[in-house]
Amino acid sequence: MGMLMSVMGKGVPSVSMLTDTLYGQFVKKDVKEFDDFHIAVLDIFSTVNAALPGKHYDVPPLDVVESFYNRWKSGKEEEDKKDMFVKFMTSNISLSTLDDVTIMLGVAAPPAAMAMKRAGECIPQLNMIKVIPDVIFVPTATLITLISLKLSRRAAQRKQISDAYEEGKK
Repeated sequence: MGMLMSVMGKGVPSVSMLTDTLYGQFVKKDVKEFDDFHIAVLDIFSTVNAALPGKHYDVPPLDVVESFYNRWKSGKEEEDKKDMFVKFMTSNISLSTLDDVTIMLGVAAPPAAMAMKRAGECIPQLNMIKVIPDVIFVPTATLITLISLKLSRRAAQRKQISDAYEEGKK
């Protein structure tokens, strides 16, 4: 995993192996217009992020991808296109960072979980919550909160991408 992470950063001698694989996946896509090209780039980033546990990489902004598409399309030879692709991937990959909402939620979730547990102990239907130790309840509630935030954001992002794709087809 460490070698793959360093490949995505500044690069090591095995960069060619990774970029050959990614470029092979990229070329297999039927790219006729910008929408197909953008979907292929998103698919590459999705593949990289799925293969790397832990750290994830952000997709470049749409205007950067569009300007690269125009340069890539004007490339004459396959080697020129491959070199442009390698330069694009190595220069535009940025490590995903946590945003303020995730950090604030991670800080606020444990006290909220404790307050929720104390309030639940007073309700007769939830009386059995007293049996669960705090050292298990608080991290579990915090983890569930952060996972639900990530899943809701991923669903919103997928909806946004599909809406943009449908808008582009019109």
